[in-house]
Amino acid sequence: MHYQLSNRLTGRSVLASLRALVPKRPLTPSETLRIAELQANRLLEHFAVTSAAVPEEIISELPRIRVIHEPLPVSGAAHWANGYWLITLNADEPTSRQRFSLVHEFKHVLDHTTEGHLYHDRPFQTAYEQAERVADYFAACLLMPKRVVKRLWCQRQQNIIELAEKLQVSPAALRYRLDQLGLTERAPRCYRPIETARRTAPQPRAPILETA
Repeated sequence: MHYQLSNRLTGRSVLASLRALVPKRPLTPSETLRIAELQANRLLEHFAVTSAAVPEEIISELPRIRVIHEPLPVSGAAHWANGYWLITLNADEPTSRQRFSLVHEFKHVLDHTTEGHLYHDRPFQTAYEQAERVADYFAACLLMPKRVVKRLWCQRQQNIIELAEKLQVSPAALRYRLDQLGLTERAPRCYRPIETARRTAPQPRAPILETA
C-alpha cells in the first residue's frame, strides 16, 4: 500500500524535514522527549494516517529506507549501507514486537545527524541510555498516538488485550503507554514491562530490543 504525501513536507525529504525539527543547540532530556513526540506527530500528519493501527509502510516505503526480516539474537538493528538505511528486524519475534522495533530503529536513523544536540552524558544517565529511552518514547508516540489512545479509551474500549490488538502493539507496551498518558494507575516501582537489549558499544549502532 502506498500513502499520499501531504503538502506540509513537500519539497524536501521526510528524513530532512523531521530532523529539521531539532533545534541546533544542546537540549535537556525533557526537550528531547517533546521533540520525539513532535516528530512522531508530524510523520502521522505527513501521511494523513487515520487508522488506529499505524501502517508500517509510512517508514518502510520511505526513500533510502529498506526493511528486512531475518533471525537475529536481538530485536532490531539499523545501519547505513550502499546508499540507504537498512533496518533489520528479528523475524522470530511477534509482529507487534517487530513493529515497535521498526519504529525504535527509525528514531535512531532520524537522530543520526542530530544526536550531538540531543544526547549528552549526565550524572544520572549516559547519552546512550538517553537515546534508547527517547527511541522507545518515539515508538510509543507513533504507534499509540495520544489523541487516538485517549479517544478509544474514553469510548470504553478498555480491554487491554483487545485494544492492543486494535493498535497492533503488545499488551505490555500498551499498559506502559496508558500509564504515560495518565489513563491508568502507575505500575509498582519494580514493574518493568519493557526490556531493551544493551549494546556493548555506542559505535557502531547495534541491535535494540522493543520495549514491550
